[in-house]
Amino acid sequence: MWASALNNDDPFRRPEGRKENRGMLMKRVTALALALLLLVTAAGAYAGSGPEDFDEILNDHLTVANPTPMRGDFFTDQWGSATSDCDVRDLLHGYDLVYWDSDKGMFAFDPSVVSGSAMTRNGNGDHIHMIVLCDDLYYSDGSRITAWDYAFSFLLSIAPEIGDAGGRPLRKEHLLGYQAYIDGRVPLAGVKVIADDTLMITLDHDFLPFFYEMGLLSCRPYPIQVIAPGVKVMDDGDGVYLANEDPDVTEPVFTGELLRETILDPETGYLSHPAVVSGPYTITSFDGVTAEFEINPRFKGDREGRRPLIRTLTYTLAVDDTMIDRLAGGEIDLINKAMRADCITDAMERIDEAGLKYGNYPRSGLSYIGFAAEHAGVGSRAVRQAIAYCFDRDRAVQDYTGNFGRRVDGYYGLGQWMFGIAEGTKTPPVDPEDRETLEKYRALTLDDLNPYGVDTARAAKLLEEDGWSLNSDGLREKDGVVLDLTMLCPEGSSAGEILQDNLADHLVSVGIRLTLRAVPMADLLTMWYKQGDRDADMFYLASNFDTVFDPSVHFDGDNSWSYTNIKDEQLYEAAAAMRRTEPGDVYNYMVHWIEFQARFNEVLPMIPVYSNIYFDIFTDMLREYHISEYVTWGQAIVGAYLAD
Repeated sequence: MWASALNNDDPFRRPEGRKENRGMLMKRVTALALALLLLVTAAGAYAGSGPEDFDEILNDHLTVANPTPMRGDFFTDQWGSATSDCDVRDLLHGYDLVYWDSDKGMFAFDPSVVSGSAMTRNGNGDHIHMIVLCDDLYYSDGSRITAWDYAFSFLLSIAPEIGDAGGRPLRKEHLLGYQAYIDGRVPLAGVKVIADDTLMITLDHDFLPFFYEMGLLSCRPYPIQVIAPGVKVMDDGDGVYLANEDPDVTEPVFTGELLRETILDPETGYLSHPAVVSGPYTITSFDGVTAEFEINPRFKGDREGRRPLIRTLTYTLAVDDTMIDRLAGGEIDLINKAMRADCITDAMERIDEAGLKYGNYPRSGLSYIGFAAEHAGVGSRAVRQAIAYCFDRDRAVQDYTGNFGRRVDGYYGLGQWMFGIAEGTKTPPVDPEDRETLEKYRALTLDDLNPYGVDTARAAKLLEEDGWSLNSDGLREKDGVVLDLTMLCPEGSSAGEILQDNLADHLVSVGIRLTLRAVPMADLLTMWYKQGDRDADMFYLASNFDTVFDPSVHFDGDNSWSYTNIKDEQLYEAAAAMRRTEPGDVYNYMVHWIEFQARFNEVLPMIPVYSNIYFDIFTDMLREYHISEYVTWGQAIVGAYLAD
């Protein structure tokens, strides 16, 4: 298997269009000289230690199921995201420059990707990161991964053409020259390719400090030859930019139309069917419900030297009412992110008889009701608060998660380190003898957040004070707008019934009619992400946070929370204050985090509902699967194997 894969192409060839001319050689010499001046300490070539007789211990197949349907956003979250899609991305796309070190609570360069690095500051205060890549990184088709691939990923992520293709260009103001690049199409000064194996990333001093600074360097390589054929990355010394591969072609090849074809095609597009990847697995099929994967033989291993040991994977939908029976019967080998109380209890009762194991871990995310504030009714803060005062969240959380979930009153999750410090369950980074500082930390709690318990009298008063009076139909009305609202919830979930009992029935008493409509998850997310007309006022959803917790990226240029269309400058500034905290200054970050939660709790761009403990339940034949040590099952499955 390995020999046939390796013989498909010369693994040491230079990608076409990337020959080193005299100028490139000079840049390489300059890079090496600069590295010496900056006292680069190279980590050395990374040698992953795979098991002996690798082929002989590979297992055949594992079936994984998740209660959240996949949407098919397997490339980036720029076209939307479901938690199940995020897990697939970790299977398919690897070699990020940095990783989250949960033990140290910080980002670090991945030693399997970066062989050496150095950081210095220039006279303006910009932070310049010189990054030398390992020389044994390959895509699944055998083509070499170089600094040019990472440069393409940066350029693609911010490209306005992404918007033309229905996606959301990322805001990367932290890169030097970002705005000039977007406005004038000049080279992106913050990213330079010094040599095929050397990348220079410059962080703009105006964006600094940034609490998770190393996280700003996060980047995975994507194949330009697949996503943007006919396009190449150039660097003439002032930064990287995209150009036509054929200089005789005068019209730009890199367009929204090209990306629609290469990314969004439902049969072959890179979004749902990425054929050339860098992660531990490749995708072989996806039919909208079930995806099939097989080992990527070109994957060198992760930072711990782990390589995949299970030949093929099936990933599909787990239906709450039947998934434990299917697991016990052997149809499913692993259920990922189980959270409904009755399912977890059922599994616990069958642990011994069915030969099951489980791992649990707190969720770094939450469920919530999001608003489409472009609709006049829910565009009013008083209306949103009144709805919150009619929602029995405690009972709703108990009905769905039992003792495995907890009501939340802000934009946070049980698995975040900030929540642990605020709750007193995580020790702040302080000398235990420094009682004065410890007392300052103890004052940083979430106790002052409004819990919005059921109070229909207060809800009615809020509506009256905001000018909403009862009409002849018994519904609140103002300026011709009637509070006759619609909320979308996921099809096949018990959420609709729970929301009817704990919210909709209470709203009737204050003059608000709420109609719940169950739709497929893909349709719900399409409408939430504003990829089509929004004919609903509210959406019941859940999201998990990025490791870099930076809510400010969800706001657009006028300080409007992108998907809710709720504009609030104070909320944006509170979010920005978090990111501007000096790295390592945990106390002040916590101060800003709590200020953000307080403003979120007041403005309510979303009504937070619960965060929970996830359970992964699996056959006892699955060994070395340590989900609590990793962010996703897509990471945890690498190195796991099946054995009697």
